[in-house]
Amino acid sequence: MSGTTSGLERSSGGLDPRRRRILFRARHRGMREMDYIMGRFVDAEVEGLSEPELDELEILLDAQDQEVFSWICGTLAVPAERDTPFFRRLRDFHLSGRGRAG
Repeated sequence: MSGTTSGLERSSGGLDPRRRRILFRARHRGMREMDYIMGRFVDAEVEGLSEPELDELEILLDAQDQEVFSWICGTLAVPAERDTPFFRRLRDFHLSGRGRAG
């Protein structure tokens, strides 16, 4: 792994301050698995996210790691207010394998 604890290599250069902050937060969650899951998704998608999607992402970044991890892995039901197309996109990104190094 190089540069970050999650093995991501995307530079934050060229991103606006909000997207740079989100990228940093996604890579530094506290729980290594979530650094990886959220970091890879944000790394791949941050440039194309709309303002409402960024709002939703920031809400997920404020949630507890273990809770979001359980939602993504399917070991805990996703609350109705979080079971959105955006959340399903993040979950599907991870479950599809696109979020894995290799």
